[in-house]
Amino acid sequence: MNPLFSLSLPLLAGLGLAGATFSAAQAQPTATSKTVAGRPATMPLLQTWGGPHNGVPPFDKVQVADFKPALEAGMAENLAEINAIANSSAAPTFENTIAAMERSGSTLDRVQTVYGIWGTSLNDAKFAAVQAEMAPRMAAFSDQITQNAALFKRIEAVYNSMATSNLTPEQQRLTEVRYKAFVRAGAKLDAPAKARLSQINQQLAGLFNKFSQNVLADESELTLVLKTEQDMSGLPSSLRDGAKAAADTRKVAAAGVITNTRSSVDPFLTYSDQRPLREKAWRMFTNRGDNGGAHDNNALITQILQLRAERAKLLGYKTHAHLRLDNTMAKTPEAAMELMEQVWTPAVARVKEEVADMQALAIKEGAPADFKIEPWDYAYYAEKVRKERYDLDQNEVKQYLQLDKMREGMFWMAGELFNFSFQPVTDVPVFHPDVRAWQVNDKTTGKQIGLWYFDPYARPGKKSGAWMNAYRNQERMDGKDITTIVSNNSNFVKGKPGEPVLISWSDATTLFHEFGHALHGLSSNVTYPGLAGTSVVRDYVEFPSQVLENWLPTPEVLNRFALHYQTGKPIPQELVDRIDKASTFNEGFATTEFLASALIDMKLHLAGDQKIDPDKFERETLAQLGMPSELVMRHRTPQFNHVFASDGYSAGYYSYLWSVVLAADAFSAFTEGGGAYDKAVGQRLRQHVFTVGNTVDPAAGYRAFRGRDPKIDALMKQRGFPMTTATPATPAVPMAPAAAQPEKVKVKIKKGKGK
Repeated sequence: MNPLFSLSLPLLAGLGLAGATFSAAQAQPTATSKTVAGRPATMPLLQTWGGPHNGVPPFDKVQVADFKPALEAGMAENLAEINAIANSSAAPTFENTIAAMERSGSTLDRVQTVYGIWGTSLNDAKFAAVQAEMAPRMAAFSDQITQNAALFKRIEAVYNSMATSNLTPEQQRLTEVRYKAFVRAGAKLDAPAKARLSQINQQLAGLFNKFSQNVLADESELTLVLKTEQDMSGLPSSLRDGAKAAADTRKVAAAGVITNTRSSVDPFLTYSDQRPLREKAWRMFTNRGDNGGAHDNNALITQILQLRAERAKLLGYKTHAHLRLDNTMAKTPEAAMELMEQVWTPAVARVKEEVADMQALAIKEGAPADFKIEPWDYAYYAEKVRKERYDLDQNEVKQYLQLDKMREGMFWMAGELFNFSFQPVTDVPVFHPDVRAWQVNDKTTGKQIGLWYFDPYARPGKKSGAWMNAYRNQERMDGKDITTIVSNNSNFVKGKPGEPVLISWSDATTLFHEFGHALHGLSSNVTYPGLAGTSVVRDYVEFPSQVLENWLPTPEVLNRFALHYQTGKPIPQELVDRIDKASTFNEGFATTEFLASALIDMKLHLAGDQKIDPDKFERETLAQLGMPSELVMRHRTPQFNHVFASDGYSAGYYSYLWSVVLAADAFSAFTEGGGAYDKAVGQRLRQHVFTVGNTVDPAAGYRAFRGRDPKIDALMKQRGFPMTTATPATPAVPMAPAAAQPEKVKVKIKKGKGK
């Protein structure tokens, strides 16, 4: 999260500048890393990645004790490289300044990549101690680079001479991105302001780390113990098996354990007919970071908001929201708010309809006349209404959704749309026995495109949610042909050994979504690694992943891969028809819980330097918005890792909705053409969206694909909402022609549908 929250913690991520300095993972370490605190440069973390596939991370040789000295060595080397660029006596050019920066930081980039994986996937007390110490130091180091006056003077000189320097379009783009990134990081501030900015960034880095660790502690330590078989009443066999396996893993003598992650709690809330236990599970999950004591996040949030507001003013912006949206497609908080408000009203209206239906069904089943749907009842009764209205039982659907088969379906889809093939490999080390790896090739030429790692299961020390990582960016600098390494990470609950893991339709959709991020990285075809793959603005990066969700329900995927886990027969068409008929069911809930989080995020950061009590602000703002009492924000403020575990999605959670508008509109190009596998439309999507990284302005890229700006119509139709304020001729997303800076997204933890 990473977002939210970049996995590899790029040092410039705090201001959306990640990747501004560090790239080119294949460069050799310099002499500055020969020894650190008596440790030799033979420390695996400091070495160029060896082995096949252009080199791979040495996961089998990593020791937590090595992270601190390796980070110190990487920072020392990177600083020496940057100082050499800044202090060069040669006149500044693209090659000796911008390109040189792209080549710098290779050792640090490799160390950070592995460091980030441990932080999200293998976190324990020893690692947490390293994070607590290193987070402020890494922030301070980042400021040493962005506040280097001599370096910025050279960047500015290259930027100002672009028109007469005969640079390629990609070189111009990279120069513009780097220049604006440094300006946004305070490169033009005076010395006192720079000093204060650095203090703020260091303080924030420590607070972000503490926030994240607090949420992880509540997720790891708090569980709901199901003491008897009666406590398991209503649960399907797959969930029973998962709960029993969790109890065995944790050595708890009980019928089962519900862990404090969405992948465990959501199914329990959907199927458990033990209402008091549903309430306990709901409170356990929604109160993460809000339980008082050592892991409470409210005071941290107040400090983070104050520091962000001060930093924004130092940089010349009205609020943190204005700072964050300055380099996005939306451009202003007002534009983002306008889009959210268009959708909020019909979403809340739909919730009222959904609650009325559930209330009626509950009374029909014998509940007292004054029975009221509570948040811990919503999923339970929604599933009952779904069964009654659409004859659709999610348990029936799950029997056809085997995790491994869905993965094979993603591979097949990628072969049809992207001409990729996937072959399992066993010649690379992995960081956990659950992780597997595949080599990705071009089907026509056989050329290797990259590597794809998959880490599917929940475990202690792993953050909840689902995300994509980029271990190494694709590049073609200096005649090299470096392929990318990406991963997808989920939190599915293991069942009985040897039996297939059955997942919900929502989980399968999330699987395709995250795979869309991976395909974005794998498709990259650029020269400079800082512009590769998912290194695009925050409210565009979710678009390629959102649009990929549309291929799950295609007959071509379902008929081949949605196979019954016992009989092997494909999912019946009549069941598919029922799924399609119910496709807009419960969209009021899904949209409202997401928008509540997005609106709170934006309003918190539009409040400026007000001293905010997070719980009070959340409660009062939701009341003003007319938030239905029957549901809660998808991410309540004290656990909102997207926003408070880094600057990643701060004042930017709206971007999922922004991207969903693009995705719905984009898929309409397929339905208006020859269908989901239309070759011509697919080629345009790859050419103008998936392969270009941040080498072109995203608005221009979208126009080149679609032939026009996007409209909100397709989204409203997709969710079954009435068109109210927009018309077919009105663009939903105002696409400004100005270029935007990138945010190097190595990790994305998602909203909605388990994201």
